[in-house]
Amino acid sequence: MNTSPAPAASRWWGLALIAAAQFVVIMDTSIIGVALPDIQRELGFTPESLSWVFNAYVIAFGGLLLLGGRLSDAFGARRVFVAGWLLLLAGSVIAGAASSVAVEITGRVVQGAGAALIAPAALTLLMVLFGGTAQLPRAFAIYGAAAPLGGTAGVFLGGVLTEFASWPWVFYVTIPIAALAIILAPVVLPAVPGSRSGIDVVGGATVTLGLAALVYGIVRAPEAGWLSAEVVTAVIAGVVLLAVFVLAQARSRSPLLRLGIFRAPQLGAANVAQLLLGGAWVPMWFFLNLYLQNILGAGPFAAGAALLPMTVLIVVGMIGIAPRLLARFGVKPLVVTGLLLLAAGLVGLALARPDGSYAVDVLPASLVAALGMALAFVPSLGTAISAANPEETGTASGLVNTSYQIGSALGLAVFTAVASAVTGSSNTPGALDGGYGAAFLGAAGVAVAGAVIAAATFGRTRSADRAPNKESVSA
Repeated sequence: MNTSPAPAASRWWGLALIAAAQFVVIMDTSIIGVALPDIQRELGFTPESLSWVFNAYVIAFGGLLLLGGRLSDAFGARRVFVAGWLLLLAGSVIAGAASSVAVEITGRVVQGAGAALIAPAALTLLMVLFGGTAQLPRAFAIYGAAAPLGGTAGVFLGGVLTEFASWPWVFYVTIPIAALAIILAPVVLPAVPGSRSGIDVVGGATVTLGLAALVYGIVRAPEAGWLSAEVVTAVIAGVVLLAVFVLAQARSRSPLLRLGIFRAPQLGAANVAQLLLGGAWVPMWFFLNLYLQNILGAGPFAAGAALLPMTVLIVVGMIGIAPRLLARFGVKPLVVTGLLLLAAGLVGLALARPDGSYAVDVLPASLVAALGMALAFVPSLGTAISAANPEETGTASGLVNTSYQIGSALGLAVFTAVASAVTGSSNTPGALDGGYGAAFLGAAGVAVAGAVIAAATFGRTRSADRAPNKESVSA
């Protein structure tokens, strides 16, 4: 069904709820960090299994994103958006009330499944609200800026709630937000009729299990070893299942992911850019936190405060700078320049000294990296969604979210292994700094590779040329 964009007044209220969804989805990955020692002590996690409080969420999120996007197309984005919040609410209750390791991990899986429904549906709703309008790049910018805000807020909230309440509240804090989103969604978001086409059960099972197996192998590799039987088996199983998925999609009458979608101009290039952007940015954020706390001696609150200038610049860059530059120069120059700036910032962080200071060793380089992230993220995300046919916006949303999450998981796992290999068994500031520096340099290499690929694959399309017109926006 085709319709014109929503009235201007209601669009921005809808965008506020969509941005809040992105904020919470990212917040739920970072808010647990400070609480992990208390969770480990009270629930009996071993040091080896504690990472699964994070990994269970990532695996469910990454593995189910494509299915979430297809469900959004089939049953309507608003319905799937609300269903995702219901799952996120249920998972938060389970995780907060957990009294055992198994229940805690189950709660995190349910939270991740809810996030996998929310994220692609949110992007579909954004396109319904702003597609065909001059405000589309700014809407993407506001949506993108919600992610770093959620990450930073998670660090602060996790510390406050753990210190002044108790660790279950890092999960319970999501409950009132989810309840409010469920109430407001029918009021501020448009009803989007689904295609009512069949769901490819074989495709859904193979892609979900394949991505889950692949992400499982990636996140287990630093701990179990890249050549361990567990990791090799998981990665091979993931690759085989994804190959079966591709073959099934080619033969299915109602595929989960229509392979022809990749013929859309720029879509493949935009997804590769998001994959490599996640592979460079998330390791940078992770190891910068470690450098601040383990080498400079900052506490969780001080480390969070140290990241605020970078977060502010990302928000300003995504909302105020990137849309204007995008309209003037187009997608390709921004993505290439952004990835190169990110690489330059990462090289600067790799040069940080064991006896360094925040003002000299962290702040300048982190701001360069943040500006690069802001410039590259907005145009690549917008292109990945706008390039698809209107009836496949949910699928395209799930695809680009999957690209970013898989890139993030792969990058973090690889560079964690690199840092561990360089650091060895020593915990001295010099050894840790060497490991972190190696990780930063590796992430810089990923960003440079992304810039080279973007330069070779992106066309010179301008923002205004990419946006669908008013008659082509699906509602």
